[in-house]
Amino acid sequence: MKTNSDQENSTPHLLIVISGPSGVGKDTILNEMKKAGIAYHRIVTVTTRDKRKGEVDGKDYHFTTVGSFKKMMKERQLLEWAKVYDNYYGVPLNPVKKALNQNEDVIIKVDVQGVSNIKKVMPEAVAIFLSPPSEEELERRLTSRGDENSISIKLRLKTSKDEYKKLHIFDYIVENHKDDIELTLSKISSIISAEKCRISRTTNSK
Repeated sequence: MKTNSDQENSTPHLLIVISGPSGVGKDTILNEMKKAGIAYHRIVTVTTRDKRKGEVDGKDYHFTTVGSFKKMMKERQLLEWAKVYDNYYGVPLNPVKKALNQNEDVIIKVDVQGVSNIKKVMPEAVAIFLSPPSEEELERRLTSRGDENSISIKLRLKTSKDEYKKLHIFDYIVENHKDDIELTLSKISSIISAEKCRISRTTNSK
């Protein structure tokens, strides 16, 4: 008979990818997951974009220069990278490997186009698409951030329509209602629990 310790050690650890349109609330959900006590190791994305008001270097993003970012690309220090809205974004590879080797569930927040790249390298990754309730709600969220002009908002809304065409690369879609974050967290927790119980994962972990 397996002890609780044996069961914990045999439970497969996951690489979870959270993505979705700009403004859908990815950072909010990740922060609320931490507050709710959902255990995971969050990989902080590297970016060349300017820091927004209230953002903290090393917590929200690792902010760097274009030159430093291209050096990381050349030295293959990134699991994936993409150029989005004229800025570079990338996922550092070593922290992902280290956390998984330490038997931690890992969560990465990336742009939709980055999901496909991660799936090519690590097909076992669980990709979750966060969706707004409606395009109108997404526009309200982008406008309320206060750091986007009308042209930028229109571009992001146009991009979001293109992103929906790539739903086939995802494993799950979760609608994120701003006034019911607990429901979103519940759905994500259920996905994680279900993935840990999949026969293919539990068999491969032995």
